[in-house]
Amino acid sequence: MTTARILIVEDDLRLAALTRDFLAQHGLRACIEPDGGRAADRVLDERPDLVILDRMLPGEDGLSICRRIRSSYQGAILMLSARSEDTEQIDGLENGADDYVCKPVRPSLLLARVRTLLRRPRPATEPPDRLERSGLVLDARQREARRDGSRIDLTGAEFDLLWQLVSHAGQTLGRDDLLLALRGITWDGLDRSVDVRIAHLRAKLEEDPQHPLIVTVRGKGYRFTG
Repeated sequence: MTTARILIVEDDLRLAALTRDFLAQHGLRACIEPDGGRAADRVLDERPDLVILDRMLPGEDGLSICRRIRSSYQGAILMLSARSEDTEQIDGLENGADDYVCKPVRPSLLLARVRTLLRRPRPATEPPDRLERSGLVLDARQREARRDGSRIDLTGAEFDLLWQLVSHAGQTLGRDDLLLALRGITWDGLDRSVDVRIAHLRAKLEEDPQHPLIVTVRGKGYRFTG
């Protein structure tokens, strides 16, 4: 549990900092996102183990964020709100929150709720054997890629890389992530095989350079945007 990563989505920076520091005192790593407008993208990009999500936020409210990320985010969501009405709590839980805590909350109680959620096993899902995005269809059984019905000639390594990118669409994957998934090794800082295959995939996939399917996230890695 000490390696768990927590994202605190809270616009009250003083409260967020106190929460982060309290969690750190108990061996939990947390960082802060004060803007609801950036929160969903950050959750899907960083994939923390747990999100402490405030109900009222600037940019986008907690309920909307919860709805947007729930189908593609497998971590736990703990919603915080000054609203204590039963209907508010029901709305939070029905929109994807795993737990709902009313403010003000004692730090020891919040810690207990966080630990409980981190111990809870996430539901296992069967890996898909077919992915479809932006007219692109990947068939894992046939190891075949098609776009708008036309077959794309890919090597086995290119198919495996594309599968990883498409199955994590919207998420930035670093070279470490990709090499671990594809070859079971970590990036040594010199291996350029991922970059070379990305270039080959772009040459075979991209129809409009102004709207690429695979984008480079500077200093982080690559993301499939379709």
